[in-house]
Amino acid sequence: MEKVVSNAELELAWQLVEGTGINVFLTGRAGTGKTTFLRRLKARLPKRMVVVAPTGVAAINAEGVTIHSFFQLPLSPFVPGGTVRSAGERKYQFSKQKKNIIRTLDLLVIDEISMVRADLLDAVDDVLRRYRDSSRPFGGVQLLMIGDLQQLAPVVKEDEWAMLREYYDTPFFFGSRALQQTRHVTIELQHVYRQTDQSFVELLNKVRAGSLTPADIGRLNARVARTGEPEEGVIRLTTHNRVADSYNERRLQALPGAPHHYRASIDGVFPETSYPADETLTLKVGCQVMFLKNDTSLEHRFFNGKLARVTGLTDEEVTVVGLDDGQSIKVAAMEWTNARYVIDKETREIREEVDGIFRQLPLRLAWAITIHKSQGLTFDRAVVDVNAAFAAGQVYVALSRCRTLEGLTLTEPLRPDCVITDSAVGRYMDVELSEARTVEGRLGDLKREYYLFLVCELFDFQPVRWAWQKLLRLVDEHLYRNYPRLLARYKEAAPKLDEEVFNVAPRFCQQCAAIVSASGDYENDTLLRERLHKACVYFEGKMASLLGTLLAEAKTLESDNKKVAEQLTETLDNLRQTYGLKVSLLRYVAQNGFTVSSYLKQEARFTLDGEMGVKEKSPKGRKKEPKETATMQKKRVRNALREGVVNVESESDVAYPELFETLRRWRGEVAFRERKSAYMILSNAALIAITNALPTNAAALKRAKGMGAAKVARYGEEILAIVRDYIAENADW
Repeated sequence: MEKVVSNAELELAWQLVEGTGINVFLTGRAGTGKTTFLRRLKARLPKRMVVVAPTGVAAINAEGVTIHSFFQLPLSPFVPGGTVRSAGERKYQFSKQKKNIIRTLDLLVIDEISMVRADLLDAVDDVLRRYRDSSRPFGGVQLLMIGDLQQLAPVVKEDEWAMLREYYDTPFFFGSRALQQTRHVTIELQHVYRQTDQSFVELLNKVRAGSLTPADIGRLNARVARTGEPEEGVIRLTTHNRVADSYNERRLQALPGAPHHYRASIDGVFPETSYPADETLTLKVGCQVMFLKNDTSLEHRFFNGKLARVTGLTDEEVTVVGLDDGQSIKVAAMEWTNARYVIDKETREIREEVDGIFRQLPLRLAWAITIHKSQGLTFDRAVVDVNAAFAAGQVYVALSRCRTLEGLTLTEPLRPDCVITDSAVGRYMDVELSEARTVEGRLGDLKREYYLFLVCELFDFQPVRWAWQKLLRLVDEHLYRNYPRLLARYKEAAPKLDEEVFNVAPRFCQQCAAIVSASGDYENDTLLRERLHKACVYFEGKMASLLGTLLAEAKTLESDNKKVAEQLTETLDNLRQTYGLKVSLLRYVAQNGFTVSSYLKQEARFTLDGEMGVKEKSPKGRKKEPKETATMQKKRVRNALREGVVNVESESDVAYPELFETLRRWRGEVAFRERKSAYMILSNAALIAITNALPTNAAALKRAKGMGAAKVARYGEEILAIVRDYIAENADW
C-alpha cells in the first residue's frame, strides 16, 4: 500500500488510472473533490469503464448501476471458495451483451467503497475471473475504488457476520481476499474545498479519527441550541428516517393552506429501492424544501442540496425562493434514469442505455433529512442531532456537512461515546499509510511496467496454445477413427508450433523488456518499433501457415457422441476466437505501431468481432495455399471414378467436403422428420464412408461402413440420389 501526500493528488490519480494498470483507492475527507474527479473521469478517460455503487441511490448519484445488478449477485453473503449463484440457483445466466462488456472491460469504478463488504468484493472477483483471466485477481481488470472509510460503513447483520467471520477479519472492503492479492495505491486527497476555516478543518479531522479532547468536546458543545425550533433556512440532520419524516410531517401540518400532491411518473424499469425522490411529494406554500438535482440549464439556478421555501403551487410546477440568495425559481418535473451498460453496435464502445425513467419534481421536504441522505451535500447552516448515532462515521458525516463551525448547531451536548470509529479502519489506515512510500517518483516506472505488460500480452500465445492442445487431445482420443489424416497433420504441426511460435514468444518478450528498461523514451524508441513490427509479421505468418490451415480443415469435424460433440463445438469456438484475436492484433500493430490507448481499443474491438469470425489474410512473403476451384474438383471426382481409386472400406478423412455437408444436412432433415437423434439415422462414420466411396447403386452403398440392408432399404434411394446429383455436377461426363 502506498500513500500520496502531494498537492497534485487528483492529477496523479488521473495519471495512474489512465497510464497504468495498478488498482487505486481514492480517499479523502468530506469535500475534497472525489465526486468531481469521478465526473471528469467519465467524461474524458479513453479506457472502457463501468461505474458501480453498493446502493441504488449511490448508483443513481454516480450515474452508474448497482454492483448487485451489474454482476447479477444475490443479496446473500458470499463465502470464499464458493461460486456465485444468481436467483433460482442458476449460475451465471449472463446475456451475451453482458459477457462481452466484461470481457472487454479495462476499468471498474466502485463508488462509495466504504459501504462495500469484503465478501461482496470477492463475489465481484469471482465473476470477473470466470469471464476474464481466471489466474488474476478481478480477472485482470483495473479497479478504481472511491470513498472515505471514516464515513458510512458497510451494513452487516449479526447472523451474516457469524458466517463470514470465519473467513474475514473485518467486513470492510480491504478485508477482501482478492484485493489482498493485488498491488493497490492509496491516494489521499488533502485539500478540503468545503471548509475554509483551518481550525474547523482540524476539529473535523479529530472527529474523523475519534481523537477528540475534552477541550474539543467543549468547543462543539458551545454550539448547542438555546431555542426550541430552528429558524428558517436551517436544516436538521438526524440519525434515523422515522425521526426526519416525523419532524417534516409535523412542520408541514402546522402550515396553513391546502396541500398539493405531486406523483412521480415512471417509464420502463426503475426499482423502488432506487427511487431518487418521493414517489408522492406533498407540499404546501411556505414549506422548506431541498433540491435533489443540479440545474442543467445555462442559468445554473439551483444545485443538489440547495435549500428553498415554496411560494407558489400549481398542478404543473412549483415556485420557490432560494434561502441563500432570495432568487425566485419555477421548478418543473425533471428526469432520473436507471441505466444499464451495453455495447454500441456501430462504435463497439461501452455506453449506457436507459432502462427506465423516473420523473418528479427535484425537491423534498427539508426541515430535516437523515445523515445518510446528506452524504455529499454542503450546507451553510444545519442543526445536528447525533446522540442517537449507531454506526461508525455518522457524527463525522453530519458535522462535516457545514461550511463553518458558526453555521453548526447541536440539539444537545455531544457525548464522547457517540463519536463511533471502527478500530479495524484505524489500524488499517495507520499501519498501511505509515509504512507507505510516496508514489509520485514511481509514476514513470508504473507506466513503463504497464506498457511492457501490454506488449508481452500481445505476444502471449498461451491461450491459443491451451485451446489448440485441447483440440488435439479431443481429436486424438475420440475422433481418430474417422479423421486419421487430419489427426496426422495435427500431430505433425504440433512440434512446429511449439518450436516456431509458442517457445519463441517468451524469449522475444525478454528482449522487449531489455529494450524498454534501457530506453529513456521507450514509446518512441526506433529499435523497439522495428522489433515489434518484425515480430508481428513473423508470428502472424507462422500462426496463419501452421494453425490457420488446420482450423480451416476442422470444419468437417463431427461426432455422434453428444458430449464429445458439445466439447468439440466449444473447443473449436474458443480456438477460433483466441486465434482470430491474436492474428488480428498482430496484423494491426504491424501496420499501425503500438500505443497503449490504440492497443486497448483494438483489443476490445477484435474481441467483439471475433464472434463473427476472422477473415484470414495472407501476409506478405507467404505463399497462400491454392483453393480448389470447381474445375479442379470436377477433375478430381472424374479421375477417382474412372481410375477406380475409391475405397468403399475407407475410414480416412472427408474427401469431398461439399457432398459430406449435403449429406449431413439431409440427415438433419430426416432426424427432424422422424423425431430422432441424427446419429440414429446414420452415424458420422457412415456419412464419411459414403462421401469417400461415391456409391451409385444399392450394392455399392451397402458395402459402405455403417450401412446395412435395413439402412439401405429405408434411406438408400434418397442417399443415392444425392450422390448421383453430386457426381453429375462435378464429373462432367
